[in-house]
Amino acid sequence: MTGMVVAVTGAGGNIGSGIAERFAAAGASLVLQTNTSEPPAVKSPGGVASLRCDLTDHDGPQNVVTAAIDAYGHLDAVINNAGIQPQASFMDIADEDWDAMLATNVTACHRLAKAFAQHVIDRKGTGSVVHIASIEGTHAAVGHSHYSTSKAALIMHAAASAVELGPMGIRVNSVSPGLIGRPGIEDAWPEGVQRWLNAAPLGRMGQGDDIGDACVFLCSAMARWITGIDLIVDGGVASRNTW
Repeated sequence: MTGMVVAVTGAGGNIGSGIAERFAAAGASLVLQTNTSEPPAVKSPGGVASLRCDLTDHDGPQNVVTAAIDAYGHLDAVINNAGIQPQASFMDIADEDWDAMLATNVTACHRLAKAFAQHVIDRKGTGSVVHIASIEGTHAAVGHSHYSTSKAALIMHAAASAVELGPMGIRVNSVSPGLIGRPGIEDAWPEGVQRWLNAAPLGRMGQGDDIGDACVFLCSAMARWITGIDLIVDGGVASRNTW
């Protein structure tokens, strides 16, 4: 991916840093967006630029595109990874919590994809967008109804935008991760981790670089005839029946 410029949002998180590392290993030039966290200490032969902004702000998404243009002159791909995942029972979800979930997980992704698409159209180039969704976008979980709804919307947004942006040379796909390991998760949620390991044919939780590799593939020339799909990266859990 030498010469390719890729923006990764939410780059300071577990998945975001894994995505950044895999694109760096492939030689891409990076623009890493964070909000409250620090950007990962990633080095790439193509260079690494970073910015801190709130993507729910009016200018936030455009600032990501502008940062790429300022650093490298153009932008080739966007990984919409930034998101939130608070938990609440259905009856306890306050209106402001619902609004915050959709603003962060759906609207900000839409606005960044739109700003990026306009950039690609203006320069008469091609581009790729990958939304980081979740297996909860198709499999509901207790306490996650607003989160699951937002990820279902993101999967459909990728498919719907792919239909309209394809003729303009822009591919849009989503990646749906399963359970991604993080420090302390086995202690904080032992029963859930064990249920996952029992259900996963490949016998482990995912890592950020598992998702990163999927994103690299979807943004590469190897996926040049792939758009509008949701790539499930979950160690095979979705292949299990639910009864």
